[in-house]
Amino acid sequence: MHLLAESMEQIVTLKTSHPEPATENALIAGELFVEELESRLARERQAGRLRRLWTARVLLFRAAAAGLILSTLIAFLIPKRYTSTTLLMPPDNPSGAGLALPAALSNQLAGVAGLAGNVLGAKNTSDLFAGILASRTLQDSLVQQFGLTDVYGTRRSEDARARLAERTEISVDRKSQIMTIAVTDGSPQRAAAMARAYVAELNHLVADLSTSSARRERMFLEGRLQSAGQDLENAEKDFSEFASKNTAIDIQEQGKAMVESAAALDGQLIAAQSELEGLRQIYADENVRVRAVEARIAELRNQLQKMGGKGESEGVSAAGTMPSDSLYPSMRRLPLLGVTYEDLYRREKVQETVFETLTQEHELAKLQEVKEIPVVKVLDEANVPERKSFPPRLMILLSGTAVAFSAGVAWVFARAMWERADPDDPRKALALEVAGAVAARLPWFLHNGARPLSVASKNGDDAGSSFDAGERAKDSG
Repeated sequence: MHLLAESMEQIVTLKTSHPEPATENALIAGELFVEELESRLARERQAGRLRRLWTARVLLFRAAAAGLILSTLIAFLIPKRYTSTTLLMPPDNPSGAGLALPAALSNQLAGVAGLAGNVLGAKNTSDLFAGILASRTLQDSLVQQFGLTDVYGTRRSEDARARLAERTEISVDRKSQIMTIAVTDGSPQRAAAMARAYVAELNHLVADLSTSSARRERMFLEGRLQSAGQDLENAEKDFSEFASKNTAIDIQEQGKAMVESAAALDGQLIAAQSELEGLRQIYADENVRVRAVEARIAELRNQLQKMGGKGESEGVSAAGTMPSDSLYPSMRRLPLLGVTYEDLYRREKVQETVFETLTQEHELAKLQEVKEIPVVKVLDEANVPERKSFPPRLMILLSGTAVAFSAGVAWVFARAMWERADPDDPRKALALEVAGAVAARLPWFLHNGARPLSVASKNGDDAGSSFDAGERAKDSG
């Protein structure tokens, strides 16, 4: 360095004392000499640094070996993790799912609605699915299903959800809209099961949270169908009670049958009366045959009176109590019973028709809802991974070795700079003072073979001291 400074002073003296053109060649030669000298000094400094590293090669080798051993321990002590991945395809008709934009938009407003959706930040179904997968509801379901609080060693479900979110990666390809779900876990079987559970829970939540028109119609029909079923049951119960109480099986057929029966009885009565008149002309009234015909005539009249409703009150209602000795309603009560019978029968049939119609519409609404709900289609099902995804042991080994070697190189150069520093430098004095205080506080540090900076600055490294002495000798020369 002194030689370079003297050369520069000589060049400046030549420029000031000999400004004639004759001295230009000498000045150029001097500048070339200075440049060559600077290049030589740079090469010497580089060689000195390499020589210092070569001198400390044992230290650097030990540092690299220690880093390799430590990184190997770390790499093999870190638990293995496995990642299971599943791919989901976007639905065929994302706009008709009822989860994004309403399906009731007309064709003329479809373009405007799409533009408004882009401006307002509305996303497609794949992005919506990604949001559902990251929801607290779905994560809580997985935490409870797999007992992740015990698996992750956490006390609160909130911490388990956070750990699950850290080990789950959900991404959507912007071009193909294919969704990727990657779940990482210490067990390959559990990782695959959790990835499949994500898909199952997504299907379940999409079906429950669907706001499509078919879903609203299906929910309305379910309530209406329930009430219609209750009305039908009440109508059937009222009709059956009325028919059982009044023995009204079929009013029309019963009336026809009773008229025919009454006509037959009336014909038998006329025939018996004619027979009785003939017997009275031959026999006396006390004759057995006459009395038998009279008894038969009385019974026929009694049957006709019962069928005609003789003896029943004129104001009896249709739901009035029948006589205990009558199996069927009388002809007097049939018209009254027919009105109530037809009313109850018509009510039952109306409720039955309503129930059948609602049942058909409910089935159609369920089919339409299934069509409108976005179906999660699995492109690649989650399988049990065979290779671990973490930790990258080779990368840890290389990184640990490189870091340890770099630390050793930094230590070599830092120690050389420390030794070249001026002993009277206040910063060095402060560092020595701090090192002495630390050594006094931590006496075990000295017992483990380390030396305080004050001792190192006094003794120094043999190779470093000889190299520095060589450099100072060259500078003084």
